[in-house]
Amino acid sequence: MNKSKSIPPLIHDDFLLQSESAKILYHEYAKAMPVIDYHNHLSPADLAANTLFENTTQAWLQGDHYKYRALRTLGIHEKYITGNASDADKFERWGQSVPYTLRNPLYHWTHLELSRYFDIHERLTGANAAHIYKETSSKLQSADYSCRSLISKMNVEMLCTTEDPTDSLKHHTVLAQSDFTTKVRTAFRPDKALMIQSETYNTYVDTLEAVLNSPIQSYGQLCSALQVRMQYFHEHGCRISDHGLPQLFAADCTEKEVARIFEKRRKGKKVGKKQTAKFQSALLLFFAEQYHQLGWVQQFHLGPLRNNNSRMFDQLGPDTGWDSIGDLPQAHNLSRFLDRLDKNNKLTKTILYNLNPKDNAVFASMIGNFNDGSSKGKIQWGSGWWFLDQKDGMEEQLKVLSNMGMVSCFVGMLTDSRSFLSFPRHEYFRRILCNLFGNDIQNGELPNDPVWIGKIIEDICYTNAKNYFDF
Repeated sequence: MNKSKSIPPLIHDDFLLQSESAKILYHEYAKAMPVIDYHNHLSPADLAANTLFENTTQAWLQGDHYKYRALRTLGIHEKYITGNASDADKFERWGQSVPYTLRNPLYHWTHLELSRYFDIHERLTGANAAHIYKETSSKLQSADYSCRSLISKMNVEMLCTTEDPTDSLKHHTVLAQSDFTTKVRTAFRPDKALMIQSETYNTYVDTLEAVLNSPIQSYGQLCSALQVRMQYFHEHGCRISDHGLPQLFAADCTEKEVARIFEKRRKGKKVGKKQTAKFQSALLLFFAEQYHQLGWVQQFHLGPLRNNNSRMFDQLGPDTGWDSIGDLPQAHNLSRFLDRLDKNNKLTKTILYNLNPKDNAVFASMIGNFNDGSSKGKIQWGSGWWFLDQKDGMEEQLKVLSNMGMVSCFVGMLTDSRSFLSFPRHEYFRRILCNLFGNDIQNGELPNDPVWIGKIIEDICYTNAKNYFDF
């Protein structure tokens, strides 16, 4: 006799909420808060065009390097990941793979996204993948599932995409003039200008020349050009910068040295490691001083080791799943860089993100060195990023920040995603946050005062970010 019972849905009202206090905090305080997603890599072109995706593979799987890595680990051939297999076949392979992602955040994210966007509460498997692909792809043809509608479904008040200095920002102009209720801003991401050691560096500077229709043959001209672009971004609503670097640069360098290094590179000659470090340190300091003058928030995502698999990088290019956690020392350069700015009163609001969990305490303690009382939470340790963007990573970040800083001042979660279906990650974070506080209440480690603690939850989910950024 078959005594098996039906398995209840994974995603339910009290998912991840292990105590009554956690349930109260989430349902009464966190759940309804609007979303401010202050760093992501969404396509402004798709938002401006209000794109309708052709099918679920294109909306959900395409470009998602988290899923790419999982599929490869499970032995799925590349043709079903980035290759020429049909979109239906690619989704079927994903459906077959999902049951094997247990305890990976992809398992939770997948079912949250199916539930929140498509009202599908069954677990995705190989057996139902074709049916779910058909149902979700059909829904994506409706205006209710356009790019903007997907954002609106998640109660997003503001989002901030990330653009290179050479970007025209034409799509942001369209969005600013549209009736889209979510505010869309850009973040300034000038890392290519720093990468003087790159084989394509002169090509990039040539592109910047063309955008400005002005020569860039000296370091002074480079700085002037970038200053013009920062002002252009500012006039288009930009109030945030972002850098994704192995570590901060803090080498000593004179103006004459950096000028010679740049001129040498513009002549097509290679520069050595020491010269590269000097140039990058000088230019990064220039950027940070300009951000302070403009009143922007600067973000530094530190610690990745990129493009490890050279064979696959040559085939597929960057951001396709070949990056991992780096092991560079962070504390010394981080301290020197921030101190150089602070002693000249040119340190703007700053958010620091680490990718290596061994650096958690370093970053949590470092921010206290430069929080000078000029504004609430001026220097922030950002939420768990990339490989740390999962339940354990978020909990550990919240715990370490609580112990070494002021979690009540924290500006909360962001998606850092290229996917329009990634916004339930804010819900995921909020449930984890409320569960952490709720368990402390149940254990008698925090007062049973849901009104006050609920306010702290609301601040972390929304209000702190609302007040921190000058949008």
